[in-house]
Amino acid sequence: MQKPIKKVALAYSGGLDTSVILKWLQTQYQCEVVTFTADLGQGEELEPARSKAIKLGVKPENIFIEDLREEFVRDFVFPMFRANALYEGEYLLGTSIARPLIAKKQMEIAAKVGADAVSHGATGKGNDQVRFELGYLSFNPDIAIIAPWREWDLNSRAALLDFAQKHNIPIEKKNTEESPYSMDANLLHISYEGKGLEDPWNAPDEDMWRLTVSPEKAPDTPEIIEIGFEKGDAVSVNGKALSPAALLKTLNELGGKHGIGRLDIVENRYVGMKSRGCYETPGGTILLKARRAIESIALDRGEAHTKDELMPRYAELIYNGYWWSNERKMLQAAIDSTQENVTGVAKLKLYKGNAIVIGRKAPRSLFNAAYSTFEKDEVYNQKDAAGFIRLNALRFIIGGKAKKL
Repeated sequence: MQKPIKKVALAYSGGLDTSVILKWLQTQYQCEVVTFTADLGQGEELEPARSKAIKLGVKPENIFIEDLREEFVRDFVFPMFRANALYEGEYLLGTSIARPLIAKKQMEIAAKVGADAVSHGATGKGNDQVRFELGYLSFNPDIAIIAPWREWDLNSRAALLDFAQKHNIPIEKKNTEESPYSMDANLLHISYEGKGLEDPWNAPDEDMWRLTVSPEKAPDTPEIIEIGFEKGDAVSVNGKALSPAALLKTLNELGGKHGIGRLDIVENRYVGMKSRGCYETPGGTILLKARRAIESIALDRGEAHTKDELMPRYAELIYNGYWWSNERKMLQAAIDSTQENVTGVAKLKLYKGNAIVIGRKAPRSLFNAAYSTFEKDEVYNQKDAAGFIRLNALRFIIGGKAKKL
């Protein structure tokens, strides 16, 4: 039999869902609630979450709002990008990579205030419930987890609004009108799911997109930018040194201006069903192009190809919520060991939805014109290629002779 819950640390945004969850926890479990709101660069004012929590009976000392933007990009986004991670070949994992940080901070707060349970607002159909809860349990296997969407019968927006009205939960006017999309935003991206997007044949409305202009309306003049890297991580834009969060914000602005980073995909959720989602990742799209440009001249063939072989598994681990797993850490160590020489500058042209690499340089570049040139050279004996080909063809030669027997 489960012990009575005395104190719950709730991942709280201040929106309709988590405000209802806050009150529901108080009434259903008769427990004290501690709220945690993470600033991951979602572009919203977070202080109203504090005043709303107070109105709902949360003690001021039990309200935590933390600016995690630099930690998010430095310790989560950048390590993930060192792997050039793409889930199912396309998705840049903007939502997936935010969850382990939220879970970590939530568990730190739970330990600080002596909470015996944690709670989140993820539904029982999605990936986030797995990501949050694998994170919680990796830090404290004895913590109780409350997932209201798997317990209550408030299974519609109308039911949530009705509950809010009955319990005097302050709801902004914008929350009384049903949004056409379920959205998640942070410094890396914005995601859109649900409603009209649930038919994969329906094109998204143009007014859905928030970070990018349409490529058709982007400037008619290309913009050339340079991104500097040190040991695999971006450190500057156009020669100006920037912190991780400031750099990603700058690339978001540049990409958004030129209509870069829109994505419309049907993906395979970890729980089993397919889901159609649209994503805006302007800065991340540019960053991936630039990183691969530097790696193309800084990594040896074996390193580069092995990294590409490991990447799908690494991306799947993050998508499925296994950031804190030993296997992800093992892959990270292997990936990071390749980044020592990934230092240099990538030059890109931004134009109408495209980030086009037009130059790259690195102090330890493996591109050697003396060997690669199509002109006369003094270092490569072309006759050597004949033996190389014959040795690589030996199994074909033996197999061919056997067929004649």
